[in-house]
Amino acid sequence: MIKTITFKTLLGIYFVLWAPILLIGLISKRLNHFLVHTCAGGVMLLARVIVGIKYQVHFPPTEENGIPVKKNRNLRLDGKAIVAAKHMSILEIAILEKIVPNAFFIVKREIMWFPIYGWAFRRYGLLPVNRAKGATNMKKLTEAVEQKILDGQTLIIFPEGTRAKPGHRIPIKRGLMFLASHLKLPILPVGTDTGLYWPKKGKMKSGTANVYIEPLLPCNASMEEISEAINRHSA
Repeated sequence: MIKTITFKTLLGIYFVLWAPILLIGLISKRLNHFLVHTCAGGVMLLARVIVGIKYQVHFPPTEENGIPVKKNRNLRLDGKAIVAAKHMSILEIAILEKIVPNAFFIVKREIMWFPIYGWAFRRYGLLPVNRAKGATNMKKLTEAVEQKILDGQTLIIFPEGTRAKPGHRIPIKRGLMFLASHLKLPILPVGTDTGLYWPKKGKMKSGTANVYIEPLLPCNASMEEISEAINRHSA
């Protein structure tokens, strides 16, 4: 528990120290992107040094004539697929931000209310969603997502809508289905077990957290198929 308390204390100090740096970064979109990316890398470094949490990304193998070959690292991380990921902690957000080029996220609008960090996230390209507005908000959101994808960015979304505890399955929200169907983009499911090492509450544990890139699903995949894919290897 000492490591957990130490880490969370240092993480809080880290975020406070980064705030004025991010404020300066608002003058340039390119600088802001670099600073947000660097800040995320610092979070992973702290988790590794203080708690001993490493991570590994697993890619599904491809096959030739039924024979598995080397891991496929060309998995539509190019904006031409929607990355739908299991959400358990801040850790997988940082990992995905690192491995997916030109990524942007759909997040709860409350995140944008954070002083300085909310401004930096908006400048970075995160899109807030107001669930209370329903269909009206989805139409506006879809137009914004479409424009970003046309600009070469890749959408990462957490289709369950909230952080999950290990062993818990949360129903998929229909927003992902709407976006995939409207934009005619396949879905790239991503599972994780980061919640075993960095839970929302309680003691953090050392070890190697895993992120699992699953095979692509078509844009008309069912909610059950998507849920099964992101939970296949998740904790």
